[in-house]
Amino acid sequence: MKALIVDKDKSLKFVEIPKPRFNEKQALVKTIANGICGTDLKLMHQEFKLITPNQYPILLGHEGIGEVVEIGSQVTGLKAGDKVLLPYIAADKVYLGPYESGWGALSEYGVVNDIKAWREKDEVPELAFAQKVLPGDINPVDAVMLVTFREVLSAVRYFGIQKEDIIAVYGSGPVALTFINLMSLLGVKDIIAVVRSKAKADNVRAHGATCVLNSKECDVTKEVRRMYPKGIPYVLDAVGSEEIINEAMGLICDRGEVLCYGVPPTEKMTIDFSRANYNWKINFQQMPRKGEDGAAHDQIMEWIQAGKLCMKNYISDYFKFEDAIEAYKKFENKEIKKKGIIVF
Repeated sequence: MKALIVDKDKSLKFVEIPKPRFNEKQALVKTIANGICGTDLKLMHQEFKLITPNQYPILLGHEGIGEVVEIGSQVTGLKAGDKVLLPYIAADKVYLGPYESGWGALSEYGVVNDIKAWREKDEVPELAFAQKVLPGDINPVDAVMLVTFREVLSAVRYFGIQKEDIIAVYGSGPVALTFINLMSLLGVKDIIAVVRSKAKADNVRAHGATCVLNSKECDVTKEVRRMYPKGIPYVLDAVGSEEIINEAMGLICDRGEVLCYGVPPTEKMTIDFSRANYNWKINFQQMPRKGEDGAAHDQIMEWIQAGKLCMKNYISDYFKFEDAIEAYKKFENKEIKKKGIIVF
């Protein structure tokens, strides 16, 4: 099969590799689509935490959807034709040769687990809880957005944000918009969006922000403190910026929390907390747990099927698999406005 890799020299290349092996509790899927994500850039630049340059070349892609084409002998919960979230390719040096797995969903085939094939719940791989079968009435290409939706909802739950809370969200990309939209659906009444242009202001407002501050036109700290003199309990960095985290120090109240979901460009930063109260927290959540993603699935599907959450609103570009290298160039050059999807 054909797969997209990041080579040792950081270039993207198509290679031919064997179809992935699967065991009696797994199924082989033919890839339908995969979402382009900022994490991919970290892998392309060899900046992803705990993955070292000597592990390259690496298989790319982690927001995939696949259709079941073969099943293992103990599989009872999956059948041919099922559309399943999050196929992957396991690292297998004997079988894959020099290629390490960076999840590997940008390959023509992948593997999913059947949660029903295990007798004991504590033996089930965590990933299996997130590899959900899609209902037949959902577009399997656009369903790539479910990966982001579920991760964000699981993060909101982990952060403990409640209806009565006040939160400022920095960012205007698909992840920030998802946070704003889902918190609005959960009934959070005070969602301040911080953006850098009028177009972005209009967009975040359309997704549920109750207050929008354009940092090019106002002093965000003064405006927040004018509205909330004691500060606010939460500031969310959906970008991954040392500058945002430091600005947040002047916004949070006593025991306020800076929520870091965006992945910063480096693993080191300097925090100036001179403007913060005596008591505060910084909470990094950058590798969502698959069990928590799976637990968020039903709520996301309920909103979609009720027409409260629209996948199309988050997608701007579709690319053929053979054009994936060009697609990533556009993504790197910030030419993709929302979510870009690679279609097989």
